[in-house]
Amino acid sequence: MPLIRLDKFISERTEFTRSQIKSLAASGKISVDGITVKKSDTKIDTEKNTVSVNGQPISQNRFRYILLNKPAGFVCSTSDSDGTNVLSLIPPELRSKNLFPAGRLDKDSLGALLITDDGDLAHDLLSPKHHVPKIYIVKLARPFEINYINKFKKGMKLGNGEQCLPAEVRCVENCDKLAFVQICEGKYHQVKRMFAAVENHVESLMRISVGGLVLPEKLGVGECMELLHKDVENLFLPLDFEDFCAGYGAVFSAILINK
Repeated sequence: MPLIRLDKFISERTEFTRSQIKSLAASGKISVDGITVKKSDTKIDTEKNTVSVNGQPISQNRFRYILLNKPAGFVCSTSDSDGTNVLSLIPPELRSKNLFPAGRLDKDSLGALLITDDGDLAHDLLSPKHHVPKIYIVKLARPFEINYINKFKKGMKLGNGEQCLPAEVRCVENCDKLAFVQICEGKYHQVKRMFAAVENHVESLMRISVGGLVLPEKLGVGECMELLHKDVENLFLPLDFEDFCAGYGAVFSAILINK
């Protein structure tokens, strides 16, 4: 592995600028393998050396992949122009300069949101040619009707005439106003508009999986976690929708009702 400058390594993985890193080093607040390093242009091996700033280890990984359990009231943006953005929920130790939400959830929606600084992965994840499936659980204003299944499966036509790709929908067992929905695209307010097209209304919506990555039950609303390599790979591995509904119905219906 080629050696790189210490300031470049830290800058790519944190919110610190090169000038801030230089000052931190001069102040004795940067260490490599436990030894204080006062020159920010010191060369390091990213695979062998452990770097810490203010006593906090810096990840060796070039990119960050963070799963956020998004609460209602936050916008999927890097700006606060339309309200408080989701990046404000990321703790300082997980932040880097170029983090952004890979995909969108409406301001009033909850659930799984990937935040990363890996533009190539985000492009692949959102690209229509990959059709990465996403599963949601929704609370409906009126009881679920069995004819929704075929209507969604055939490809829903929205109120403005826009055509959707085939989708899956199932009622949550023992709760006729809760439903699971799986879509493979991301049109504006799509799930809400699909139910509006069958004369129902989504009162609340929570995204619970992206590809094969399922929102962990123990990850509280507003909390986030850094993903491991195997978790990132799961983003491109689809789930079996029927098995998912059978296995997770009780878990996520309880979570959504309690919200």
